[in-house]
Amino acid sequence: STDLTSTVGYDSIIQHLNDGRKNCKEFEDFLKERAVIEEKYGKELINLSKKRPCGQTELNTLKRSLDVFKQQIDNVGQGHIQLAQTLREEAKKMEDFREKQKLHRKKIELIMEAIHKNRNVQYKKTMEVTATCCSVAPSLIKADLVSYFSLSCFWQLFLKLAQTKSALEDSDRNYQQNVTTLEKIREEWQKEHIKACEFFETQECERINYFRNALWLHVNQLSLGCVQNDEKYEEIRKSLEMCSIEKDVDFFVNLRKTGSLAPAPVVYENYYNTHRNAAAVRSPITVPISR
Repeated sequence: STDLTSTVGYDSIIQHLNDGRKNCKEFEDFLKERAVIEEKYGKELINLSKKRPCGQTELNTLKRSLDVFKQQIDNVGQGHIQLAQTLREEAKKMEDFREKQKLHRKKIELIMEAIHKNRNVQYKKTMEVTATCCSVAPSLIKADLVSYFSLSCFWQLFLKLAQTKSALEDSDRNYQQNVTTLEKIREEWQKEHIKACEFFETQECERINYFRNALWLHVNQLSLGCVQNDEKYEEIRKSLEMCSIEKDVDFFVNLRKTGSLAPAPVVYENYYNTHRNAAAVRSPITVPISR
């Protein structure tokens, strides 16, 4: 800004840096909440795999597959708990980075606040001296004119003119000194302002780079978790490939069998004729059957 006392541009930079710090805080809070979700999900999976029955009466190869299934679900849960811890560590790193930038930036801001204050005070003082010079100069000019047209009051006017000239010279010297001082302060302020802007630009580049890398790392961690989970699920698939229907059926038969021979065939017997023939053999007397 062409206005020497304006801080519009500086204030805009500070606001942008504060917004960037706020964005880092939002991502930090996001990681913390995601960690809570991952930890809760992991614990629920572990409880599910340990407490909930899942084919507990199965036998042989399918039982082994179910055991692998429950173990790997437990491992997946442990993986989510580990991911939660990793996310908390990343959130802490983001917090440390954010606070580190804040401390470094605070030093620059204090310097800029002091130089802004000094500049404004000197500018105000210079403007007051300028106003004094502007008020004394017309009096001097007026005195010159009066002395020119009023010779009768020459000595009185000469004395007043001398006093006025002396006051004007003092005011002018004071004005020059203040202008010189203000210009030095302006040059110092401009140098510090440039240095502050360069520092803030470096910080902003670091923040964007750190934020970008943190987000990239977070996505990689999630991808790694998915890969690790898929490896655990692959163990379940491999176990299921080893599951044999024939073997499980044979295993059950061998486990529960009651013998190797089937019952003898059931044959019809005529018990009436058998008993009658047996009685005839024991008694040869023929008993006529009445009709």
